[in-house]
Amino acid sequence: MKNKFINFTKSFFITLCCIGIQIGCQSCEKSDDNTVVPPPVVKPVNVDFYLTKADKSILFTKQQTGISSYVENSLPTINVMSNVAYQEIDGFGYSLTGGSALHINKMSSSARANLLKELFKTDGNNIGVSYLRISIGASDLDAAPFSYNDLPAGETDVNMDKFSISEDQKNLIPVLKEILAINPAIKIMGSPWSPPTWMKTNQNSKGGSLKPEYYDAYAKYFVKYVQAMASEGITIDAITVQNEPLHPGNNPSLLMEAADQAVFVKNHLGPAFETNGIATKIIIYDHNADRTDYPISILNDLDAKKYIDGSAFHLYGGNINDLTKVHTAHPDKNLYFTEQWVGLNEKFEDNLKWHTRELIIGATRNWCKTVLEWNLAADSNLEPHTDGGCTECLGALTIDGNNVTKNVAYYIIAHASKFVRPGSKRINSNNISELPNVAFKTPNGAIVVIVLNNTGVQKTFNINAENEPITTTLDAGAVGTYIW
Repeated sequence: MKNKFINFTKSFFITLCCIGIQIGCQSCEKSDDNTVVPPPVVKPVNVDFYLTKADKSILFTKQQTGISSYVENSLPTINVMSNVAYQEIDGFGYSLTGGSALHINKMSSSARANLLKELFKTDGNNIGVSYLRISIGASDLDAAPFSYNDLPAGETDVNMDKFSISEDQKNLIPVLKEILAINPAIKIMGSPWSPPTWMKTNQNSKGGSLKPEYYDAYAKYFVKYVQAMASEGITIDAITVQNEPLHPGNNPSLLMEAADQAVFVKNHLGPAFETNGIATKIIIYDHNADRTDYPISILNDLDAKKYIDGSAFHLYGGNINDLTKVHTAHPDKNLYFTEQWVGLNEKFEDNLKWHTRELIIGATRNWCKTVLEWNLAADSNLEPHTDGGCTECLGALTIDGNNVTKNVAYYIIAHASKFVRPGSKRINSNNISELPNVAFKTPNGAIVVIVLNNTGVQKTFNINAENEPITTTLDAGAVGTYIW
């Protein structure tokens, strides 16, 4: 029995040794002279990788694993060509509505300071929001409609003697000043939802059109607005002529047809800005991608075009790729993506995928200089809003007192805003349907690539950028930002 055991043990040991030799040799090769060649050395990867997963298990977090140096394979490859550049980026951010400012301003000074630092600084875990859109007068996410020249019925004020931004001085302006103290270079766009009601055909904040006899007065209203904000130390980089000019059913709102907007810009607003030395950009349209004929028709009017910087878009209708039609028709004018809301009852994973694919990637691949989500903040009851305003708009943040909850729009913007700084340029990369992506070169020479796994399964792929190709993996529906 003892001899049988010894023989068995010897046999088992020899077998293990043989297996060990075979396993060890799988990672080695023999040269022609039978010397053992070691496996290739995998170089450390000098690429940062930030990840958000569709199941929320990882939310915009820098990863220590998940990427490796490229070794020849047959996986899909995103090829980045930094020598082929397109539009310059102005920034990524949100609409700072009156309601957003209200909630932020009501926070304790320390809680507010911490939140604004996280939003507008770029170091550490801060996300570096670089562009804001605000309303000129009320939007539908204020508690009630207002303008800067509200008058009793029957009164008018064409000289703007009673113009006042006092309503904005309650919450919006104090918050903007704190933001500017953190990031003095942040760009701010103003958009009106409605003129003063006495200028309108229906004398109401909702719907109606601007009476032609008040075109000059309304142009002066814009001049007064830019000047009043400047007196507060707030530079308005751009204005859109009218938010959603083909949607007069909101509150506030205004119907402004393309032909009327062209007349207003070329004969009134443009000359008023020029006469008063106002450098604020004039941006037309500010509505959905399904009516690219609207901005194109205005830009075709050369007398209007000379005053116009570009066109702004939302995506509640149409296809994001249609924006390139406007660029093709007028390549000397800029494009901006200025609004898209997230609905209260929509799934995180669905919004993460759709907004990243259509806006962060789609809008920038179709020439937009900005991508802005609607809106920055609401409370857990989705208030405030006007009577007739949006009752399901989920903010990027939910703020209840000093308690802040981050929602999907926070992470969507963060994947771009932290790294794709103003002055970055979009550069060429091949788009893969299963892996939509966009690439940028920053002012300091970094390469940033944002990728979405647009499928229902895990995907491993390569990114070939800056002489340091990598292989990486994203779970279904995940978003990755890669920085060289």
